[in-house]
Amino acid sequence: MDDRLEDVIDVVIVGAGFSGLGAGIQLKQAGIEAFVVLEKADRVGGTWRDNTYPGAACDVPSHLYSFSFAPNARWSRAYGGQPEILAYLERCAATFGLAPHLRFGALVESCTWDERTATWTVRVAGGPTYRARALVLGNGALHVPAYPAIPGRTSFAGTSMHSARWDHAYDFSGKRVAVIGTGASTIQLAPQLARQAARLEVFQRTPPWIVPKGDRPIRARERWVFEHVPGAHWLRRTGLYWLFESRVLGFAFAPRINALAEKLVAAHLAREIPDPALRAQLTPAYRLGCKRVLISNDYYPMFRRENVALVTDKIAAIEPTGIRTADGALHEVDAIVYSTGFHVADYLASIAITGKDGVELNATWRAGVRSFLGISVSGFPNLFLLMGPNTGLGHNSMVFMIEAQVRYMVDAVTRMRRERLASIDVHPAVEVAFAEELKRKLVGTVWTSGCDSWYRAPDGEVLLWPGFTFDYWRRTRSIELANYDVRSRGSLGVDDEVVEHPPLRRRAELR
Repeated sequence: MDDRLEDVIDVVIVGAGFSGLGAGIQLKQAGIEAFVVLEKADRVGGTWRDNTYPGAACDVPSHLYSFSFAPNARWSRAYGGQPEILAYLERCAATFGLAPHLRFGALVESCTWDERTATWTVRVAGGPTYRARALVLGNGALHVPAYPAIPGRTSFAGTSMHSARWDHAYDFSGKRVAVIGTGASTIQLAPQLARQAARLEVFQRTPPWIVPKGDRPIRARERWVFEHVPGAHWLRRTGLYWLFESRVLGFAFAPRINALAEKLVAAHLAREIPDPALRAQLTPAYRLGCKRVLISNDYYPMFRRENVALVTDKIAAIEPTGIRTADGALHEVDAIVYSTGFHVADYLASIAITGKDGVELNATWRAGVRSFLGISVSGFPNLFLLMGPNTGLGHNSMVFMIEAQVRYMVDAVTRMRRERLASIDVHPAVEVAFAEELKRKLVGTVWTSGCDSWYRAPDGEVLLWPGFTFDYWRRTRSIELANYDVRSRGSLGVDDEVVEHPPLRRRAELR
């Protein structure tokens, strides 16, 4: 281990995806330069760096799935693909001057709070140890692949891969391929594989709700308008925001709207799948929105191909030559693709995060995931979560939520500097009240209607934001210190200088 100890800085940010980059950019815009962004990989991008499977794309429109302070007028499609989104994030890092703050190959092993100095000690595997007044965890929940607990999984003699760890060297042409799982990744990659493989079998446990994808190329004339006509890009983004925001009405407030939407989606399925037996297998038995609603124009048509089959029998085991299902059949395949998602509820498990009195965050959350606004956790001063519990969405853009959380964090760090505060720690009673509020709001929503999804924690609690995103934006516009136990720097017995704020930097627009 490298025992170098860096000087105390204002902020350590973990992760260089949308969350980490957004945090770094807005810290710089607030005149705070003493921070580092620790990234375990060798480049920025997060989810959009790791997920490079064929067909990888976003299910939120491009103009909405981007930073409000970094509009991109040059999206080539209504829904951005993985390469274009990754290029956007790389351009953001360059445009806003984050290079001096980025530390690649920095795998964070532990973060420990020191009550005496009111600092976080952040240890990097084989690297220096950082000390910071604030810790921002922007490593997200979609980066640790989850594999199913299937007997014999490691015995398979062919090629296997997870959708988030794609083997681009493998040629699927003429191969017998199995895809396990029917989530968002499968909906995108399976139609691509169907065009190459001799035979493709999709192993389904639960059918998803799938709606048409309004994707299309964005014409050069439109891109010119977005780039040169004042307000055009803003109008496009705003219109998309309210269109997607309206979906929460059926999910959380008006069940009749959701029931009507289910009929429309079921009619779409009937048009796409004329075979009644296959249609029954592809029809969800849970409410629309209880699990993630998926978008695709080519997933249902894929099943009309002669080389594609849907398998709904439960997988009993994996054997050297293929997959054995509960009916006793052996499905011999050359390759298995695990499109089985990520460790969402325990996404911080790889980092030992120790707060006051030696309490470890992951151990605490095993008894029940708790936080305030999905940002602060009692007993962990000066810690700010991005995309934390109860901030996930089932209806709108997570980038909108990330920006709200980052703004809250920057306001907190700015006030701590200005008012010479050593630490802020959310009151336990505030955290409890927030949890009780969420439980009340979740009653009667589609998310508590009886399905099992990655929206839920191991104890069954739903970890989504159960309402309008503009309400979350309102509540995170600035930090209310009355909700926190506040310690001044004078109470530490040290006289740290407070760096004066440079002028706010002018916002740049991507070109």
